Amino acid sequence: MLRQRSLREPVCTTGVGLHSGQRVRLCLRPAPVDSGIVFWRTDLEPALAIPAQAHAVNDTRMASTLSISDDNGQVARVATVEHLMSALAGLGIDNLHIEVDAPEIPILDGSSGSFVYLIRAAGVVEQAAAKRFIQVLKPIEVREGDKWARLEPHFGFKLRFGIDFQHPAIDGTVQEVEVDFSKDSYVDAVARARTFGFMRDIEHLRASGLAQGGSLDNAIVMDEFRVLNDEGLRTDDEFAKHKLLDAIGDLYLLGRPLLASYAAYKSGHALNNQLLRALLADQTAWDEISFAERSKAPSRYARDWAYA
Repeated sequence: MLRQRSLREPVCTTGVGLHSGQRVRLCLRPAPVDSGIVFWRTDLEPALAIPAQAHAVNDTRMASTLSISDDNGQVARVATVEHLMSALAGLGIDNLHIEVDAPEIPILDGSSGSFVYLIRAAGVVEQAAAKRFIQVLKPIEVREGDKWARLEPHFGFKLRFGIDFQHPAIDGTVQEVEVDFSKDSYVDAVARARTFGFMRDIEHLRASGLAQGGSLDNAIVMDEFRVLNDEGLRTDDEFAKHKLLDAIGDLYLLGRPLLASYAAYKSGHALNNQLLRALLADQTAWDEISFAERSKAPSRYARDWAYA
């Protein structure tokens, strides 16, 4: 049986929120079967649980933000969840309690590599229940101008992402990437790609309450012509790979791992969330599936999971 997975033991770290600039303590804790990924705002009294679900996304400006209201009207939110969610998807974590004492997940180094390290440090355990997948049965597509995102049936999980920023530092790099988890490793192919931004946007973003914690330590930063980070890029496809990393995290807000092919051009958090909502709204477009025998599961789908 292909089983659900959680952490062996709790693990914690501290960092700064990319947009809030606040100091944040983050703890990842084991959770029981069928509980899913749940964020807990521990700085609130009482602490509020925010399920990692597509319909809980209420803000997609520069990040994916989840929110929920309790019976007393208290609203809890947690922003910039996509890098952590991407790491959880890449390492096959189904059930997890995520405690955070601020309204944003820490950005750490701007990729999901630090979250992968935390998960591996805590250890991963298989649980006594079958992993449940969402299998896409027919194409679903959303568009906004020249931007688009699409899901199609595929017995496995693969993604293709194209970018076009019309910026000298980006135009000279790889503009389209594809990752197929039947042969590629999330840790090797995706996890270390960092978020990026432009100096020309910083003043406007900070005036809007965003990018308060951004720096050369947690993002690739560019002026009008070049990358300002002394170390440069980690790979020549880092820009496109980070957009694909974001998409993996956004798609995992479905609440289940996908069996599908995802393709997108210039998509972002908003369009990715619209795609999930369009999928969920069409009951004929998907079903839920588990695998009683590992041999019946997609070939090498669990490539990274075996080493987590």
